[in-house]
Amino acid sequence: MAIREVISVPHPTLRTKAEKITTFDEELQGLIDDMVETMHEESGAGLAAPQVGVSKRVILVEFGDEENETTPPTLYIVINPRITKVSPETVSGAEGCLSIPGLMGEVERPYSITIEGKNRQGDPFKMKAQGWLARIFQHEVDHLNGVLYTDRATEVWKPEETYDPV
Repeated sequence: MAIREVISVPHPTLRTKAEKITTFDEELQGLIDDMVETMHEESGAGLAAPQVGVSKRVILVEFGDEENETTPPTLYIVINPRITKVSPETVSGAEGCLSIPGLMGEVERPYSITIEGKNRQGDPFKMKAQGWLARIFQHEVDHLNGVLYTDRATEVWKPEETYDPV
């Protein structure tokens, strides 16, 4: 395992639609392991392969129980993820990104989603997510399509600035 460099805007890979994974081989497993180590090193809640310069459809999301902070977070690894259902209800929230250091943005997203894809072994993966977990999945899937949260943001600011979304 190795920590990979997280690329930043305006790197062109961040604006490119990532390629579908067709082979679940050692190379893919190495990429996933490196991504996990990189995400932990960077203290991220999620990471998409394009953020480490690899234009492949791989995302990681790590999220704990919002109600019980003593429960260890769950790591989700999804290959070729697709959001197949979104709620009509939306919610606005602040987002940041490892590939856009020094900025935050207010982004409105569906409150709940259904996401499908494959796990790291190539077996089917499907789950429903809501709240912050749904937001993280949507943010990471956007990366696979060359979309950054700043494209969706209604406001963007530097964290040291005061921001009032009213």
